[in-house]
Parts: sequence; structure tokens; C-alpha cells
Amino acid sequence: MVRNLSAVRAFVWGERPSTKLERGLLLKIDWFILSYCCLMYFSNYLDRSNINNAYVSGMKEELDMQGTEFNKINTIFTCGYIVGMIPNNLAIQVFPPRIWFPLMQIAWGILTFCTSAVHNVESIYGIRFIQGMAESSTFVGTHYILGSWYKSAELGKRSAIFTASGLVGTLFSGVLQAAVYKHLNSVAGRSGWRWLFIIDGIITLPIAFYGFFVFPDVPATTKAFYLTEEERVLAHERLGPGTDVQQHDLSWGLARRVLSRWRWYGCSLLFAISGETESLGSNNIMGQWLKAIGGYTVEQNDYYPSGATAFAIVSTLLCAAWTDYSGGRSVVLLYMAACCIVSGICLLVPGSPIGLKFFAFYLAGASYAGQATTFAWANEICADDNQERGIVLASMNMWNNVINAWWPLVFYPATDAPDFQAGMIALICVSVATVAVTYLVLWLERREHLRSKKTPSASLEEQEASHSSLGGDPREKKAT
Repeated sequence: MVRNLSAVRAFVWGERPSTKLERGLLLKIDWFILSYCCLMYFSNYLDRSNINNAYVSGMKEELDMQGTEFNKINTIFTCGYIVGMIPNNLAIQVFPPRIWFPLMQIAWGILTFCTSAVHNVESIYGIRFIQGMAESSTFVGTHYILGSWYKSAELGKRSAIFTASGLVGTLFSGVLQAAVYKHLNSVAGRSGWRWLFIIDGIITLPIAFYGFFVFPDVPATTKAFYLTEEERVLAHERLGPGTDVQQHDLSWGLARRVLSRWRWYGCSLLFAISGETESLGSNNIMGQWLKAIGGYTVEQNDYYPSGATAFAIVSTLLCAAWTDYSGGRSVVLLYMAACCIVSGICLLVPGSPIGLKFFAFYLAGASYAGQATTFAWANEICADDNQERGIVLASMNMWNNVINAWWPLVFYPATDAPDFQAGMIALICVSVATVAVTYLVLWLERREHLRSKKTPSASLEEQEASHSSLGGDPREKKAT
């Protein structure tokens, strides 16, 4: 019985640390890192997805939005997100994350308030661009932080909990908009969709102030009041000799290291493609479909797409637990791709019943399961180079958003509602491509491991001595 309980615990939350000191450390970082990062990402997605809910809840009519103006809002936000991606991830290697993260959160919270007062779509364009720059700090920045504190077998679950918190924000946004429309529409002369932005801003700001006080930065620089000196040392040592979490000065050697290896190319390509399977959810295609076919209330247009988000949360958590337990990441991407292929086929079938379409939209929520796993995988691949890891994580999300900037305009324009035939064909194609790139990255990773076994890398101290004598970057020839 005890053995069965231990196996269940290992699957759900990982192996129990062997020492009391490590158990205490893990408990503390789980609480303080995950509590702030998850609340931050929750508010991030809440403030990001509210535009989708506002659009189907009266904003379109009040601002007289025409054609693809809704798609342009998301595209402009994505452009801001792209611009801010790498600078934000480099910033947290220069400035304390406990300062940088909350400052960016305050910025996008204020911009959320501003959105409640707009009177034309052009104002939303400007706000969303700057908001995208601020919000781009959160996703890859947190994955960098998680990779700095957690062992490989702990990383998938924590990445999944973080990702799920954003999905909860999306889920809550739909429920919140429906409630706001029902109870606050026309209160104080404001439309229900305007109240949504006000409430979201109110939720965001206290979370930012919480981060100022509790976030621990990274093991090499942490001064968190709740960690003892012994725990600070252990936080670094427990990750193992092959993991680099030291802070290093920025130099051109970083660019040479990153561009001379396969990791930047392979991981960026993987998420650039696999991330597009999320398009049905990120563009609220189900909500647009419901609005276009008619027969549903505003509240139903907000509520019903939440089923896909709920399935996304369950898939994300279960898949991450499985990958940590089994040690393999690639299987999740294959599961995700299979679900999206089935979903795309069901939605392409002409004259298919409403129930089948609901099933297909909900099944497509599995696309989010690959998000946490892909970034946990990249953290592991780049574990031996702290700076490269930060660049690769940022580039993965950046290239995905480069595609996001035009993908909805081409394949999911609002004028295609309710059918979105081009989008469903694109979903099937990008799912097949995800399978191919997953196997490519898996092959490259295994080849690198085989080479490293045949040619063991020198210790960090030996590399530093060797390269400093040549005037080069001390970590440039680390692992190939």
C-alpha cells in the first residue's frame, strides 16, 4: 500500500527529496516561485484574452469594427510581443527578476485600464502594441526562472502548472465577461465589455506588488528572506555539475555560441510550428463560430468556448506529469498533433452536426499540452549554458509569434466565420509538420548525447583557464 502511494506521489509530484533540507527548500520555492509566476501569468492571460471576449460581447458593434480589424488587433499585439521578447529575457539577466517582472506587470495593468476608455479601434491598436511588449516578459522569462531552480524530473510539472495558470486566466475571462455583461452592463453609463477591462486591471496590480516582496530571483543572486544560507547553497548544488545557472557578462561570444549549435535552430523551429496548433483557442475561433451561426446569447458565446480551455488545462497537467515520470518529452507533442488532426478533419466535414463541432473545438484544446513540455525540453537541452538557455527560450516564443503575426490574417480572418475552411486545412498541415520536427529535434538531441559520451567535455574551470589564456569566451566550447 505504501509502495503504491509512493508511486502515485512520484507520478503526480515527483520523487520525494531524500534530505529534510532539500524537502524544505523545494517546498519554499514551490510556494513562492509558483505562487507569483502563476498569478502573474493568470493576470497576463486574463488581460490578453479579454479582447476576444469583449469582441463578442458588444465591443464590435460599439466601436463599429469592420472586416479584419479584430484580427489586426491581435496581430499588432503579437508584433509588440515579438519586439519585447529577447530584450525582456536579457533584461532579467541584468536586472533582478523580482523588480523587472512586477514593473512589466504594472505597465500592462495600467494599459488594461486604458483600454476601457477607448472610443475607436485605432486607440486599441496603440495600446495593444505596447501591452504586448510588456507582457512578453512573462512567459519565456518564467520558463528561464523555472529552469534555474528545478531538476529535470521536477521541471515538467512546474512548467505545466505555470502554463495551466494562463489557461485558467483564459477560462476565467470568459466566465468573468459573461457575469460582467449580465450584472454591470450600462452601470455608470459603461458597457459590460468596458467593465471587464477595469476589473482585469484591478486584479492585476496587487499581484505585481506581491512579486516585489516574495520573488527570489535566481539561485546565484537570491537574497530571499525566507531562504537560509544553507538553502541558497543547496539550490545551486542540487541541480548537478552539468547545469549552468551562474550569471555571466553579456558578450559577442554568446552570439557565436548560440548560432554555431543546432539548439537555437531546432528548438525555435519546433515551437514556431507546434505553437500554431493553438490557433483555434488563441483566436477564439469557437466564439466567432457561435456568434456567426447565431442562436446563442452573449453569455453563451462567452461560456461555451471555456470547455476547450478546461480540456487544455487537464491535458497540460496530465501530460507533464507523464513526461516527468517517464523521462520522455516528445510523446506529448505527438498526442497533441493527433488530437488537432482529428479536430481539423471533424470541422472540415461539410454539414457535420453541431455536437461533432463542439467535440472538435474542445478536442483542439489538447494543443496547449505541448507548450509546457516543449519549454521544459528546451530547458533540459540547454541546461549546460545559462545564457544560451535564455536566448533559446526567448527565440522559441519569438519565432512562434512572428508566425502568429500573420497566421490569423491569412488562415482565420473574421470574415471567414463560421466555416474557417482554410484555417482547418492549415491546422491539419501544421500538426503533421509538428510530428516531423519533433522527431528531428529528438534525433539531434540523441546525436549530441552520443557525441558528448565519446568526447567528454572539460570541466568549467579547465575551460575558463584554457579560453582566458586565448582571450576567448570561457564557455564558448562547452558542449557541442
